[in-house]
Amino acid sequence: MGHSTRTAFTHDLRELQDGVMALGSMVEKAIAGAVDSLRDQDATLAQRVIDGDAEINRRRWQLEENALRLMALQAPLASDLRRIAAVMHVATDLERMADHAEGIAILVLRTIDEPLLKPLIDIPRMAELARAMLLDAIEAFVEDDADQARRVAARDDEIDQLYEQIYRELLTFMISDPKTISRATHLLWASHNIERIADRVTNICERVVFVVTGSIEELNRTGP
Repeated sequence: MGHSTRTAFTHDLRELQDGVMALGSMVEKAIAGAVDSLRDQDATLAQRVIDGDAEINRRRWQLEENALRLMALQAPLASDLRRIAAVMHVATDLERMADHAEGIAILVLRTIDEPLLKPLIDIPRMAELARAMLLDAIEAFVEDDADQARRVAARDDEIDQLYEQIYRELLTFMISDPKTISRATHLLWASHNIERIADRVTNICERVVFVVTGSIEELNRTGP
């Protein structure tokens, strides 16, 4: 690869990474909107999250197309190939996170006529942690920071603890009053979606470590 070709390649790669950052920001906002719509029982906001999912999907496919084009045109080195493939994997994980956010928003619309079982504290807290993890993981990806990626993945423990806490609390509601089962189950689904989002963030962290070090590390995989 000649100097001018390399310069063009570096520019195209930077554009791919910028695309990942933009997509990550959109997904982070979708998670925030979905959980806010649940907490406030806001149908308008929930619908906005659902409507925004098509653009997230479009951007994911655009990133994948651009990555494939770069692979085909430039005959990149092995380390570059890892980086370009990582863009495709990260874009897929981001799109899946947006699907989980959309799932929460759809749940809000389905259950808008029933009052919340309780004021939500732990679910918004869980979502806040997941969003912070997501933004930090994307930063680690763009900065090639494997250490930050490992630290972000370690924060998944806190998400899992909150999920367990929510699960136990909702189970207590169901046992003490069977009439709450339906509403408790809906909140359980919502919290499970957030837990899955955090797992996807861990995937991104593992991808960062692979790009930087060339080795596959399973980060924070304590669950089944």
